[in-house]
Amino acid sequence: MSTTALVHELYLKFSRAGRTDWHNRAHFLSVASVAMRHMLVDRARRRRAEKRGGSNAHVTLDDALIAAADSRADSLLELHEALDQLAKLDERLARVVECRFFGGMTEQETAEALHVAVRTVRRDWIKARGLLYQALGSDGSRDTAPAPQKRGA
Repeated sequence: MSTTALVHELYLKFSRAGRTDWHNRAHFLSVASVAMRHMLVDRARRRRAEKRGGSNAHVTLDDALIAAADSRADSLLELHEALDQLAKLDERLARVVECRFFGGMTEQETAEALHVAVRTVRRDWIKARGLLYQALGSDGSRDTAPAPQKRGA
């Protein structure tokens, strides 16, 4: 899905919901980041379902493009699952990833949205990326190692 298509779909989703009570720009971007994550995951799930025999007949001129799209859909779903596990470990780390990765927000915008210091966002971003890297494995596949323990557990 192109960035433009994603933003258009987000606009349609927000316009249908009629939500206009944003506290500030950072709040809007934070909510938009979460919505974009869910839209991308839903699209990846639909692609996976189609790959496994969905009702549409596929006609393509380039099988490599379809294989690449299927691979990206699988990777996105793995990231989504790893992000859900990260949220169980530390909700703020997952929110930082949503804002930075899915929303394209800067450290400053993320800090404003989450009501934390920019330094905290910077540390959380590094930690979250490391934990996601471990969860997904260095080759992009899921690691079979046990999930990290919750803080204070």
